[in-house]
Amino acid sequence: MELSKNYLPTAIESKWYEHWLSKNYFASKPDHREPYTVVIPPPNVTGVLHMGHCLNNTIQDILIRRARMQGKNACWVPGTDHASIATEAKVVAMLRERGIAKSALSRDEFLGYAWEWKEKYGGIILQQLRKMGCSLDWDRTSFTMDPDYYTSVIQVFNDLYKKGHIYRGKRMINWDVKAKTALSDEEVIYKEVQSNLYYVNYQLEEGGTITIATVRPETILGDAAICVNPNDERFKHLHGKFAFVPLIKRRIKIIPDEYVTVDFGTGALKVTPAHDMNDYQLGQKYNLEIIDTMNDDGTMSDAAQLYIGEDRFVVRKKIVADLESAGHIAKIEAYTNQVGFSERTDVVVEPRLSLQWWVSMKNLATPALDAVMNDDIHFHPAKFKNLYRHWMENIKDWCISRQLWWGHRIPAWYTNDGSFAVASNAEEALAQLKTSTQNNQLSLADIRQDDDCLDTWFSSWLWPFEVFKGLSDPGNKEVSYYYPTNTLVTAPEIIFFWVARMIMAGYEYKQEKPFKDVYFTGIVRDKQGRKMSKSLGNSPDLLGLIDQYGADAVRFGIMIASPAGNDILFDESALEQGRNFNNKLWNALKLIKMWESKLASTSSTNNPIVSTETMAINWFENRLNQVAKEVDNLLNQFKLSEALKTLYSLVWDDFCSWYLEWVKPGYEQPIDPKVYHQTIRYFEQLMQLLHPFIPFITEEIYHLLNEQSDDLCVKHTFEPKEVNNEILEAGELLKRVITALRDARNKNQIKPKESIQLHIQTENVLAYKAIEAILMKQVNAASIQYATD
Repeated sequence: MELSKNYLPTAIESKWYEHWLSKNYFASKPDHREPYTVVIPPPNVTGVLHMGHCLNNTIQDILIRRARMQGKNACWVPGTDHASIATEAKVVAMLRERGIAKSALSRDEFLGYAWEWKEKYGGIILQQLRKMGCSLDWDRTSFTMDPDYYTSVIQVFNDLYKKGHIYRGKRMINWDVKAKTALSDEEVIYKEVQSNLYYVNYQLEEGGTITIATVRPETILGDAAICVNPNDERFKHLHGKFAFVPLIKRRIKIIPDEYVTVDFGTGALKVTPAHDMNDYQLGQKYNLEIIDTMNDDGTMSDAAQLYIGEDRFVVRKKIVADLESAGHIAKIEAYTNQVGFSERTDVVVEPRLSLQWWVSMKNLATPALDAVMNDDIHFHPAKFKNLYRHWMENIKDWCISRQLWWGHRIPAWYTNDGSFAVASNAEEALAQLKTSTQNNQLSLADIRQDDDCLDTWFSSWLWPFEVFKGLSDPGNKEVSYYYPTNTLVTAPEIIFFWVARMIMAGYEYKQEKPFKDVYFTGIVRDKQGRKMSKSLGNSPDLLGLIDQYGADAVRFGIMIASPAGNDILFDESALEQGRNFNNKLWNALKLIKMWESKLASTSSTNNPIVSTETMAINWFENRLNQVAKEVDNLLNQFKLSEALKTLYSLVWDDFCSWYLEWVKPGYEQPIDPKVYHQTIRYFEQLMQLLHPFIPFITEEIYHLLNEQSDDLCVKHTFEPKEVNNEILEAGELLKRVITALRDARNKNQIKPKESIQLHIQTENVLAYKAIEAILMKQVNAASIQYATD
């Protein structure tokens, strides 16, 4: 069989993935073997493959393929997240293109369109993972709104409510005016924004003015008080006095409170309880009126009195102009501040007082914090333990209700008078309400279910056990076998969204950790250090890169630059390095296969291998075993990038540059069959070590080297032997001397074909005698003489 000049990945990758699937190699069932379980961080059902997915899933596949080759029962569970906000936005956009408004539809009609969209477009990303070579057990594909999963989510809500962990309360929340839904604190991303600080004069009832600084003049219309520090001498005469809100003349009280910082702004603070988290606390303390001046879409409400129906940022400009015209602006300064943006829609979040559902987190957090701090769950790298501890020790209650239709609907039912019951279904709720209201005449027609759905993370925190039906069928053999899972691979930015909550849910519902190790990847950035995004145009087309370089090269490129927990500055040259490495392997294969025609006659196979070849074989045997142990140790420590770099050096330098040069036959000379077959064995073992990282080319080479009865994908990795350090040291000495003599030839313009007389001054003649034969051959030395002084 004639091999192509260069490695051509496209056809080979498709061939082997289909072969592995046909052999059912990725499927797993409980048996006598040790399980190794990984659950995929479920990508959004709306998602398409990007560089972050590439990094995350390459790491998972390396771990799974390694476990499979170690003889473990490797199980990698795929699936997708329903992604409430993202999916609903996609469906609304689709309907808009059809000329349909969401507001014109009933809930059931809208959900019909949502499921239609999901069936057509959802899960594309899972198909794309096949192109990367991801060895997932596709028969186990899960979705966070599968019927059984849905039932378990509702069951958890009911259980936590009965335990007192879930409650309904009116509190300040983060409001996304685009998605028109509440957000948890973790769904708010703070960005540095160049703003203005407006100094506004408020007229005092007794005459004169008091100046207040604000970055949000549009909220002035909701002011309910002015607050000053009680120890600030400038304002002591104003305690308990009154001022008027500019433009609308609302009379508001001046109250002293130590919350105010004397040296910020003017030292006087406008208190707007409906539009600021801290102001709300002051409002509660002093029983201030809560004046909500904004609608849920970010336009001004009737309560604002002015600019009704206009967008908040349009109003900001208008009110500043009107304040200036009325003489209320003292000055305007440039100001840099941190502004909260919705993690999903990237719009500025509004603090808003709202009646929502909450999870009380403190009691749930305690065992989850202990598990990580006691290293029952290991973080890699460990530096993330401090971040985790800080958040868990200062944990706030979790707002879990979302004003959306796509998702798990909150299982609460209400009567017209506001009474409610939490239940698994309407019939159960009706029975509860009949008892609590003492009204046996109530019917299903008299109660309505909560319109809101649950935060997406409220379903995905059950993922590690519910993909094995750990709640819907708690005693089943699968969850008993596969749970707790082994390793979670995820990004540190969702350590609070997801990792912490999964740990809480694991201890609450399975009395066990959900995973033993957490590997935190870095964030993939461009060469300028910017996070990749469509808006910046710096996010490459991953599928296009796979088509251009091959999946193995892409996997190699992303991993070679990815130390655990550190951000990756992505450069396409790393993919070129991966392609070059594949071609290096391919060229080594062609060279070795070419020797097949130069095998010495079988009558010579019993002859001893000559000393030059013995030295080379013994050295590489030990070097291979040494590196195999190093790589195993690095992988045990989750140092995947370092392991790949170590293998890269072994192949490129030790095997190709040195070993093959040392054993290759002379021009038109035969190669000893023992040397040839030993070389084949080494190359096969190299393919075993590399397979988890670059599975396609290694499987191809493995089969081209020999007629194989098995596949590399499921072949058990060889056990490294003990290493002889003396032989390794001899090999390193040989490499140093050869390199020095090559440099000397170049410097003195001595051609390689010219033999040399070699004089070596050393106190360790025996060390040189051990490498003498191969050294003379490699440097074309006619003789060697030694001197000890």
